[in-house]
Amino acid sequence: MKSIILSEKFDYDGSQISSLWAYNNFGVQEDSIVIFRGSCDVKIEHMIDLEDRRANESIWSEDMLHFIIEHFDSTDLKLIYARQRLFTAIFREYLAELGIATSREGDDLFLEGKKLTVSIASTSPVSQKIHFGINVTHDVYGNLEEAGMEKAGDIARLMQEIGERYVREFEDIEKDLRKSRPLGVV
Repeated sequence: MKSIILSEKFDYDGSQISSLWAYNNFGVQEDSIVIFRGSCDVKIEHMIDLEDRRANESIWSEDMLHFIIEHFDSTDLKLIYARQRLFTAIFREYLAELGIATSREGDDLFLEGKKLTVSIASTSPVSQKIHFGINVTHDVYGNLEEAGMEKAGDIARLMQEIGERYVREFEDIEKDLRKSRPLGVV
């Protein structure tokens, strides 16, 4: 699995959740997590969450960190939702280590009762995808600036550390798969 951090600003419009996005844009043909900072404005044609789409909800933020994850080992929807929750838990754990107390409801994190994140998971015929976004600044919702992470160095470290932690988690899972014997085998 590969972690890529984009140094330039890159806005999220929902099209980045399409399969093979990392390959088409960066030549990455393996499981990946692509991390970038930019605005978020999901157009209705790219909205995957049918509840949001039916309610004509908007998903918008002027400044957000985005994590686009793609796995090629399965197209199981339940598995990618489990991976999405694992990613959310990793993120919450990291924030707690920094002294930032959040609560988690499913795949969402909240800061002092205000929603801090957006996330969606889906599958295609070739892969599983996750988009996880966390507000850096926002007038209405929770954001990292209110949590005390307004310095660029703090945000850059967060991007790198979260990417590395997710990659390490899957490297560790792969090692465990190779040391466990099947049930019934002596």
